[in-house]
Amino acid sequence: MTKEHDYTSRILWTGNKGAGTSSYKSYDRTWNVEVPGKPMINCSNDPLLGGDPGLMNPEDLLLSALSACHMLWYLHLASNAGITVMSYEDCPVGVGETSNTGAGRFLSATLHPKICVKAGDDLKLADEIHSKVHQYCFVARSVNFPVTYDSKISQA
Repeated sequence: MTKEHDYTSRILWTGNKGAGTSSYKSYDRTWNVEVPGKPMINCSNDPLLGGDPGLMNPEDLLLSALSACHMLWYLHLASNAGITVMSYEDCPVGVGETSNTGAGRFLSATLHPKICVKAGDDLKLADEIHSKVHQYCFVARSVNFPVTYDSKISQA
């Protein structure tokens, strides 16, 4: 049996420089992500499309959400398996393509978690947990491109 639930967000365009979208260069590609009770995130378009490289863009947010979801399920499953994770860091890489019309998409994502587990923990089991995460991760189960991982696991 499944249970449906809602997620909410408010996206507020902040890029009107006074003339609205009267021309392609008359406005900024900036906006805020606002979720009640949480810090606001200032965002922009991908720099390849004229966005501010100092702000998060949709692609950054998707890749980060994918990595965070994997991490949280990994920690949960590791705890259940008796693996004590002492630290976890990931530097995921998403590969995208853009057509000559400007339409883009992700082709794949590879997670690169660096995990340190307690001395004496089973390193093989710690690595095998990754293959189970995608059965649970909400974000990974929702994207239409392959997500793989290349982990490095060490002991404290």
